[in-house]
Amino acid sequence: MTETADVVVIGGGMAGASIAAELAADRQVRLLEAEDQPGFHSTGRSAAIFIESYGNPTIRKLNRAGKPFLLDPPGWFSEESFLSPRGLLYLAAEAELPKLEELAATEDCVERLSVEQAVKLAPILKPDWIAGAAQEAGAMDIDVARLHQAYLRLFRQRGGQVTTRAECQNLLRAGGVWRVSTRNGNFEAPMVINAAGAWADPVAELAGARTLGLVPMRRTGAILPPPEGQDVDSWPLVGDLGEGFYFKPDAGKLMVSPADETPVPAGDAFVDDMTLAEGLYRFEQATTMEVTRLERSWAGLRTFAPDRRTVVGYDGEVEGFFWFAGQGGYGIQTAPAMAWLGAALARGEAVPPVLAELGLTAEEVSPGRTMINELNAH
Repeated sequence: MTETADVVVIGGGMAGASIAAELAADRQVRLLEAEDQPGFHSTGRSAAIFIESYGNPTIRKLNRAGKPFLLDPPGWFSEESFLSPRGLLYLAAEAELPKLEELAATEDCVERLSVEQAVKLAPILKPDWIAGAAQEAGAMDIDVARLHQAYLRLFRQRGGQVTTRAECQNLLRAGGVWRVSTRNGNFEAPMVINAAGAWADPVAELAGARTLGLVPMRRTGAILPPPEGQDVDSWPLVGDLGEGFYFKPDAGKLMVSPADETPVPAGDAFVDDMTLAEGLYRFEQATTMEVTRLERSWAGLRTFAPDRRTVVGYDGEVEGFFWFAGQGGYGIQTAPAMAWLGAALARGEAVPPVLAELGLTAEEVSPGRTMINELNAH
C-alpha cells in the first residue's frame, strides 16, 4: 500500500524535523527517518552551543535571525528558553593573532581580553601558550534534545506523521508525483525535501539529480574527569582559533574535542583513536591538565557544501526536488531561521522579512549558485 502526502521530508534530524513542522501548518507532511529514532546521527552528537560569531556571513545572518526565538520562544512552542549562559573564550597562538584581530574588529559581540583575564576564566590555561584572547560573553549552551523534540511535537500536533526505519531505497517521479520507496513502506507526494544530512548527495542520486559536492566530515569528542580541585561549571567554552582543540564544561566534567574535520563516507561515525590522541595532546600543551583517563568518546558528522554555505531551494533540473542540506556544524543554532527560510522557499514565497532585513538572499543559499555549478561542470 502507498501512502500519500503533500510533502515527503527525507531525514528526521534537526533539519528535517524543523522544516517539516513549519510546512505542516498548511500541508500534509510525512517525515521519513532511516534509523529507529529521529536525530540518531549528527543532531544527537552536537557540542550544543550557540555562537553568534560562528561561521561565514551567510551562517551569521541565520544565527542572528533565530537567536530571539531560541532565547525566548513563543509559549505554544516551549515554556522555557532553549539557551543558557556559557560564554566563549577564543585563544590565539602567535600565528592566529591576525585572525583574532579581524574577529574582534568585525563582530560587535566579540571583545579582546588580556592573557590574565583569559586565565581567570579558565584557570587550567597556560599563560605562556596564549598570544592573544577574546571573548563572546553572549555565547550560550543549547538544549539540543529539547529543541529537537519541540519540533517533532509541533509537527505531530499539526497532523504530521513520522515513519522510522524508513531508509530511502528508490525515488521515482512520474505524472507530477514522487514515489518514495523505503524498507518500511511506500509514499507519494508532489514534493520531496532532501534533509538527509550526510546522505543528501546519495539521496539526490536516487532522485536523478546532480550531486552538489556535499562532504560529510567527522568531528570527535571525549568526556574527561574535571581537573582535581576545580569546579568547571562556570567556565566558558574555550576554543583555539588554530582549530587544534576546544573544550567546555559538561555536567561537571570537561568535553574536549580535537576540532577535527576529516572527510568520511556517510555512515555511523566512529572515533579515530589517533585523531583523538593528537587533539588531546594539543589540549595538554595549552593547559596544566594531564589526560590520564577518558570517560567516553564519540564522533559525529558535519556535512558541508564546497563554499560552506547551507543549501536551500529547489533543484534547477529535477522538478519537485527541494534541497535542505549542508548545514555543517551550524545546523542546531540556525534551525529556527533555516526552517523559516526553507518553508518560505518551498511554498514559493520570498525570503522571510526577518532574514531579508539582514541581507540574506535566496541566491546565496541556492543549490544552483555559482560555486556549486562550477563544481558540477568539472
